[in-house]
Amino acid sequence: MKRLYRGGGEPGMESVLANGVVLNRRALLLSALLLGASSQAAQGGTRPNGTHDIQAADPERLYVALEDNGFNVPSVRYRKLDPRFWRRRVIDLTGATEGTVFVSLAERFLYFVIGDGTAIRYGIAIGKDGYRWSGNGEIARIATWPKWTPTMEMRARLPELERYRSGMPGGPENPLGARALYIHRNGRDTLYRVHGTPEWWSIGRQASSGCIRMLNQDVIDLAARVQPGAAIIVL
Repeated sequence: MKRLYRGGGEPGMESVLANGVVLNRRALLLSALLLGASSQAAQGGTRPNGTHDIQAADPERLYVALEDNGFNVPSVRYRKLDPRFWRRRVIDLTGATEGTVFVSLAERFLYFVIGDGTAIRYGIAIGKDGYRWSGNGEIARIATWPKWTPTMEMRARLPELERYRSGMPGGPENPLGARALYIHRNGRDTLYRVHGTPEWWSIGRQASSGCIRMLNQDVIDLAARVQPGAAIIVL
C-alpha cells in the first residue's frame, strides 16, 4: 500500500527551547557539531569527536522479524542501509537533559539522551523540502499500532481515502507503523509525529510529508524508553 500520510503543523521557531529554557551557546555549538557529522560521513570521513560508538551495533539481532501486540513486524534488510543508520549507543553531544528526544534533521539522526553522557542514536527519514518542522515541544502521548486519520485535504485530493475518514485501524499497512509519538507544543497538537514505517529504504532520506519516520524495530525500542511529557528538540 502506498504510504499517504501527510502531517501538518505550525511554522518552526527561530529559537529552540528545552523544557522551557533557551538552549545556551554551548548547546547550540554542540548542535552545530552534530549537524556537521552528516557532512563528514557523506564524504567518507570519520565521525566527529564525541560521536564515537560506545556499543557496536548488532543489526542481525536488532532488526529480526518479531511479533508485537498480535502483529508481525518483518525483518529489515539492514545490509541495504548505510550502517551509520543502524541503532547504536554513542557519546552524547546534544547538551540536552536526560530523557530528551533530540532530532538532527541534517544528520538524519534521532537521539534519546540517556543522561550518563551517552545517547541512543537511531536513523530516521525526514520531511521533504517545504514540509519539515523544527522547534521544540513535548511528547504528549505514545500510541501502540495507532489509528491513522487522513486530513480533509487529503480526502479531497485522494477520494479513495474517504473510507478512512473515521480512521484506518492500526496494523502493518498503516502509515504510522508500530508506534507513534505525538508532538505537542504549548498544549496543542502540532500534527507532527515520530512514528514507525515498514519502508526501511526511506531511512536517511527526505521521504515523508513532515513527520519523522523510524524503522518499526527502532520506534518500538524508542517508545519503551520515552516517558509521556518528555521534551523533544528538532533542529
